[in-house]
Amino acid sequence: MAAKSLMELALAQAKNNKKMTEKQQKIVETAIQMFAEKGYASTSTNEIAKAAGVAEGTIFRHFGSKENLLLSVILPFLLDAVPVVADEFINEVLTKPYHSFESFLATLIENRLEFVSENKQIFKILVVELLHRDELREQLISFFQQAPYQHISAILDTFKQRGELVDLPNPTLIRTVLTQVFGYFMVRFALFPTLNWDDSLDVDQLVQVILKGIGKRN
Repeated sequence: MAAKSLMELALAQAKNNKKMTEKQQKIVETAIQMFAEKGYASTSTNEIAKAAGVAEGTIFRHFGSKENLLLSVILPFLLDAVPVVADEFINEVLTKPYHSFESFLATLIENRLEFVSENKQIFKILVVELLHRDELREQLISFFQQAPYQHISAILDTFKQRGELVDLPNPTLIRTVLTQVFGYFMVRFALFPTLNWDDSLDVDQLVQVILKGIGKRN
């Protein structure tokens, strides 16, 4: 995985943003830092203002709301970061050899679990924005349909030929896996993050659930 979280990378990008005034830049840098340390929901605009050395009204005047403050930096940054994140995912997971579909699935889920865990604050906000922003959703889908989809599709073809998967169209198989994995991440990080989670056990069980759905039965 990347040495830095998306929040840390966004902070570095904000520091180099020449389009903002010095005061705006200070607000953004402070906000991202506090979001990363305390979490988005636990950070107030008043706390950001005090830490940045500005009046709270200055934040509202420049950004309108705490949400807009984050989105004005995070969403553009996410779109810029998608190719980098995708390349990292391809290199770490999709180009490795696997002796079984089960081992591939376990590696994929463990890798994305680590990634989402490192970036859970952004993940929770991104989930909300994907529901309301058609452009963002379409851009992410469009990118996924390129290199990552092609790699995953080739892997599925390999395991179909080995007789490990049911003979369904690859889009159907991918949607099935994505629904299960994304659903788990939603419950794990957005809906019930304070429950006593056992990630290792959960991954094993999630793999078995998916295999029972699309694995080839002898």
